[in-house]
Amino acid sequence: MLALRLGRRTHLLAQLRRLLVAAASAGVGFLLLCTLGWAMGHPAGSTVRLLWCLIPLAATVQFAVAVARADPILRPRAGLSAVGLGPARLTALAATSTAVSCALGSALALLFFLHLRGDLTGMPFDGEAAKLLAADQPLPLGAVLTLLAVVPVLATAATALALRSRGGADRGPVRERVPGAGQEPVGESGAGPGADLASAAPVPHPAPAPGGLPWGVALTAAGLAVETYASRGGADSALPLPGHFGGSPAGVLAGWSLTALGLALAGPGITHLCGWLLQILRPGAIRLLAGRTLMAEARRIGRPLGVLCAVLSGVLAANSLYGPGDERPFGPLTALGAALVIGCTAATLLTATLEARQVRASTTRTLRLAGAPAALVRTAAAVRATTVLAVFTPLTWAVASLAAIPLSG
Repeated sequence: MLALRLGRRTHLLAQLRRLLVAAASAGVGFLLLCTLGWAMGHPAGSTVRLLWCLIPLAATVQFAVAVARADPILRPRAGLSAVGLGPARLTALAATSTAVSCALGSALALLFFLHLRGDLTGMPFDGEAAKLLAADQPLPLGAVLTLLAVVPVLATAATALALRSRGGADRGPVRERVPGAGQEPVGESGAGPGADLASAAPVPHPAPAPGGLPWGVALTAAGLAVETYASRGGADSALPLPGHFGGSPAGVLAGWSLTALGLALAGPGITHLCGWLLQILRPGAIRLLAGRTLMAEARRIGRPLGVLCAVLSGVLAANSLYGPGDERPFGPLTALGAALVIGCTAATLLTATLEARQVRASTTRTLRLAGAPAALVRTAAAVRATTVLAVFTPLTWAVASLAAIPLSG
């Protein structure tokens, strides 16, 4: 009840994020139920179709965890521990909010699935979905409840684990005090307007570089190699897409999964490298602030950036296999799964960016108190975004091009 009361009084943006989690959960639940309906009519080879649902399931769980981390419930407030709302209790409240949102989405998926089967108000769309959803057979209650519980259980467990293991990582970067009270200035910057603010602004200390970059590069290369090797074997061991009767080699999915995992591991290291590149060659106040901020937020926004890079590279590689006049063998369920993956990964990155903005709010306030103009903060944010795009866009294109070579051969 406490989680529901706190949820009702939260900001409209937080409510919107929870509704998006519910919508994503509904989409994944509907995909799982459609896979069950197909399995009831076609038992042979139906199990492997569930593997394709793991990709939107993973994207939805990642989005749910990102929304829980940015939940206003977790913001530290004075006196909460005195009334029994310590870190463990707040983690339980955030996990409960995630469970409620995902359970609402699963319920909506069940209602829509039953509506398409004609179990509620008659067969819609002239019965076109009857064959796909096995409308002539009774639904196994145990299988339906099990599939609908997958997203809430996994999202809640992942949220509780992520919030319990984050420790002091989300307390924000360590900041230096504003000079002027018996403290020497931080240092001198190079040149340009606003350079005098480099010694008056609370610049975050450079965070240590994440250690996953070598492993990420190795996994990405291994994934591309596995995909190249698997594409030579044809479709002997195929994984049929949920919305299409055809299939793709199982090794291609395994190779793409390795590539996505590698990019996710390498994302924080690449983001940290972007921040370091901004500070070379006598940086001014803007580049110094932008670079230090990127280095401090590398672990928070780097992994969603890497996952989004992997997803977009997969979309570009799949799109390059077909010309403008070719018929794309993508059914409605495949399109739904692709929309869920792209939408959830993009929303996860946006949510992580908003969370990072909340963490550095005290730094921004101190900059304003130190006399920094508002344009300084906005320009530093634009420099960060431009640098990240300049690095990750060619990386996405390169991975997509390398992944498309064996598939088009």
